[in-house]
Amino acid sequence: MQPGENVINDDRYHPRPIHPTFAARRPHSPADPIRSEPIPQLIFGLISLLILTRFIWPLDWPLAAKIVAALLVLVALQFHRWNRWSSGSEFSPEFPRPVVALFNWAFGAVMLLALLQLALDAGLLVAALIHGGFVGAPDSVRYALAGVAGVAAAIGVHQAMRIPPLKNVEVGIPGLPQAFDGYTILQLTDLHISRLFPAPWARTVVERANKLGADLIAITGDLIDGTIDARRGDIAPLRDLMAADGVYVISGNHEYIFGYDGWMAHYEALGLRSLENRHIVLERGEGRLVIAGITDRASRHRGHSIRDLAAVLDGAPAGAPVILLDHQPSDARNAARLGVALQLSGHTHGGLIWGIDRLAAPANAGFVSGRYDVDGMTLYVNNGTALWPGFALRLGRPSELTRITLRVADDAVRAYDFSTRKKT
Repeated sequence: MQPGENVINDDRYHPRPIHPTFAARRPHSPADPIRSEPIPQLIFGLISLLILTRFIWPLDWPLAAKIVAALLVLVALQFHRWNRWSSGSEFSPEFPRPVVALFNWAFGAVMLLALLQLALDAGLLVAALIHGGFVGAPDSVRYALAGVAGVAAAIGVHQAMRIPPLKNVEVGIPGLPQAFDGYTILQLTDLHISRLFPAPWARTVVERANKLGADLIAITGDLIDGTIDARRGDIAPLRDLMAADGVYVISGNHEYIFGYDGWMAHYEALGLRSLENRHIVLERGEGRLVIAGITDRASRHRGHSIRDLAAVLDGAPAGAPVILLDHQPSDARNAARLGVALQLSGHTHGGLIWGIDRLAAPANAGFVSGRYDVDGMTLYVNNGTALWPGFALRLGRPSELTRITLRVADDAVRAYDFSTRKKT
């Protein structure tokens, strides 16, 4: 072995007994597309009512023009219903790419207009309280709101569809062997390869990724939106991803929507090594680094293996730092408790829009975008290489091609004995 050369101890090739937890399976239920839920339909209904009564109806337009405008709003807000008709799933619009982009613009513009109209109504209410009577807004104000919403939505869709720029992130790792100082991991996540992010887009991402020469590529879930038959050609460019220590993948919640078993097998056929519920050990001389992965939280509801991070880390060398790949950031505190040094996640898309991104926080334990210190562990929540084509809008939360560089931390080493699951 040459100095600096890595040895990868991969438990796929050195099998250990499967932890009993992983053998437990719930009864299988098909990963069918999510059914129409009453709450989103109620929300879209309220938004429609707001736009119709507070924006369109007060305009000095002929009745026919108001009816046409109202119908266009209703068509835009039913975007996900049209997706279901095109593919059988709200999550996979199978229209031509320009049509998907147009729907995202229209849907985004209506949503932004609703927010602006609420702000206008709040201002009019305050003015009415001050002046002691009704205060209206001229049509020109509503035209301005519509213009702002339309332009912002166009910018947001453009930002969502672009090839992501490089983002460099350095992370100090307690106990990192000197031989791994400067080790690079390229994180790709939430590619959502689809009609909106097709083969040419994926090919360009792969070319840029390979030029970076990362030591390891980690793909942290939600690679696709669609069935294997629909996406086979679009995802093919990922076969060409290259890294010295390999390309590893874990599942996201969207793999469970479109057939977990089939997609994970297809990723393996493309040369993307599954790191589901297992770990590998990288070695450089006497130094060792553990890379672990765990299946997505969606497995809890889809009849697949139960998540058990302690079992995943069982047998990892004591004192070796652990990098964990977990699609959703919600369980970060559990990972910190089990001695993980760095968790790489995605899922949130960064909250999509600055200012209202905190709406995504409660569902993700408060972790939405960027770096967090979680009980001594570093959590990095990636904004995403792409995002779901059902709401492709980014304003102030850009996509990213994320190169993580590991550094020897200056603070005290936090050792961990995985056999006893206790810090030392």
